[in-house]
Amino acid sequence: MIGDRPPFGPARPAPGRRFLARALARPSLPAVVALVVVVVFFGLQAPGLRTDSGLAGVLDVAAPLGIGAVAVALLLIAGQFDLSVGAVAVASSLLTALLVGPGGWPAWPALLVSLLGALAIGLVNGVLVVNTGLPSFLVTLATFLVLQGASLAGFEAVAGSAQIRGLDDATGWGSAATVFGSSAEIGSGRFHVAVVWWLVATALATWALWRTKFGNAVFAGGGARRAARELGVPVRRTTVALFCLTATAGWLIGTLGLFRLESVQLGNADLGTALDFVVVAVIGGCLLTGGYGSAVGAAVAALLYAVARQGITLAGWDPRWFQTLLGGLLLLALLANGVVRRRLKARPRS
Repeated sequence: MIGDRPPFGPARPAPGRRFLARALARPSLPAVVALVVVVVFFGLQAPGLRTDSGLAGVLDVAAPLGIGAVAVALLLIAGQFDLSVGAVAVASSLLTALLVGPGGWPAWPALLVSLLGALAIGLVNGVLVVNTGLPSFLVTLATFLVLQGASLAGFEAVAGSAQIRGLDDATGWGSAATVFGSSAEIGSGRFHVAVVWWLVATALATWALWRTKFGNAVFAGGGARRAARELGVPVRRTTVALFCLTATAGWLIGTLGLFRLESVQLGNADLGTALDFVVVAVIGGCLLTGGYGSAVGAAVAALLYAVARQGITLAGWDPRWFQTLLGGLLLLALLANGVVRRRLKARPRS
């Protein structure tokens, strides 16, 4: 008599186990699960989080962080780091303000120049990494320090003060503000256009990763760089392009902040913020060893970060608990990603 196992070939796993295996093969799974838990927990602890204004506050935090984290996630998948995103954001916004304010430039040309400056920084980072073999962590840390000192000292020397106001009087400021600084009031919350930029960046990054040759090169460069080069994959060119992409993300973050405030004030680019982009990308499923990750996971992790931060604030907790929670989430993500990585090794990317 024939039993449950077929006479030829191995037994097929149960549907439930097949579903679990497919789920565990998704790098974003830990971030999604953690987001659900954190939303439910802080939704009960801080009722204000469930209001329109509470949601707007969460998205205000998540949008710029998510833009940077998505770009950093692509770089991590390729096996590289970038700690200069926050410094590029500050430097590019300061450059735009100097050109528009003391320089008297129209808004759009000033934005173009600051974007070209950001791309030049990304190009330098990428060329240094691929041509010298130096660790990208150290190269971009050096870039961070150079930008931090040069932009702050240069701004004060040119502007003569620590703040520039009245930027909205510049030619073209209104049209640029529509693109980078507009907002809409929905219920009791005000939602800014940065959220749209975040969603667009996530969608484009996801499409590029999974539907283009560029995405194949990103995964190949992070998974097996030497083998990818031998097979003709443009690993060096892809790496340089990714550093330019993270620099562009930094420019966009700085520009969104500049047009939202309509002024700029001298302030330090915090290294902790630069690390936050990497931490969020790792929580979203990227491995520090490269080869695995997800733009959607990075976006979900940015939302998780924002919910936890705003939830702790609205619940009236000591804000220092946020660092404890973030460290715990990072540790759990690293442990979960080990499981995901083993599953991914056994399952080819489709």
